[in-house]
Amino acid sequence: MKPTPQTPPPADADVRKAVAPVICYPVDTLPLPDMDLYKKARKVLEKVEEVLVQPRNANTFKVPAGYFFRIISMEGPQVGDLNLWAKDDLTERFYSGKTRALHGTHLGVGDRMWSSFPYLRPMATITHDTLDWYGFDEFGGSVHDVIGTRCDPYTGRLLSGEDYDFCCHSNLIRALVAETGLSPDKAEPHVHDVLNVFMCTGFTKDTHQYFMKASPVRPGDFLEFFAEIDLLGALSACPGGDCSSEHSSDTVACYPLKVEVLRPEKGALDGWTPPGPSAYCRSHGLKKKHYEKGV
Repeated sequence: MKPTPQTPPPADADVRKAVAPVICYPVDTLPLPDMDLYKKARKVLEKVEEVLVQPRNANTFKVPAGYFFRIISMEGPQVGDLNLWAKDDLTERFYSGKTRALHGTHLGVGDRMWSSFPYLRPMATITHDTLDWYGFDEFGGSVHDVIGTRCDPYTGRLLSGEDYDFCCHSNLIRALVAETGLSPDKAEPHVHDVLNVFMCTGFTKDTHQYFMKASPVRPGDFLEFFAEIDLLGALSACPGGDCSSEHSSDTVACYPLKVEVLRPEKGALDGWTPPGPSAYCRSHGLKKKHYEKGV
């Protein structure tokens, strides 16, 4: 929220404000997913694993490259916070900021979840969304955002002066500790900004503050992804439930979420190969001898 201006506007203020915006990252040359191939592959899917995520908790799951996975609403309106890593390398993780810059504030079918530097490759592609009818509402809200972070105990402490241990950040840490055996202090740096699955969010038109409102998700709704690389995922069932009133709460109604891992028929993806990491040489303008020696 911008403060009340202290500086008087210059004579050409209106001219400066009237300059047309320029898209930072034109996506005309962005490699596109083969949605026709994915559509064909998802016609016949076999469920090979099911993971339940209890309210105010998180759980991990693994998805081989070339498989699909779904996050499914079960008993009532519930949002989830999703982290993704390369299965064998926690340093390659979902990069929400770059994903937002490439695809916008909210993700939908055909959008991809991109990984962190120096890899910058698609980790997962959204292939189906039963909430795609929602679009953007009169408040500027939509679902599946990459503008929020995740509810966390540090911001909670800052704003309320109290500790709360079952926010999504802490839930994801506990799940990663259980999966990897890392200590909490070693696991925490790997927990990162999320895809807010099913959450309905936007920015207010007057103060431009991040807002949430009741999610339109209902039992049976799901968001489906295609795994572009071998993935380790973690999903938290947010303690805010449908986020209609508050998050980091022990009093609002919360419900479980389910993750299904689905295998396509053999041969359905003939010709497809997982994407490799960025081809950038990583010299960063340094002399090659310095870069190779790590000087």
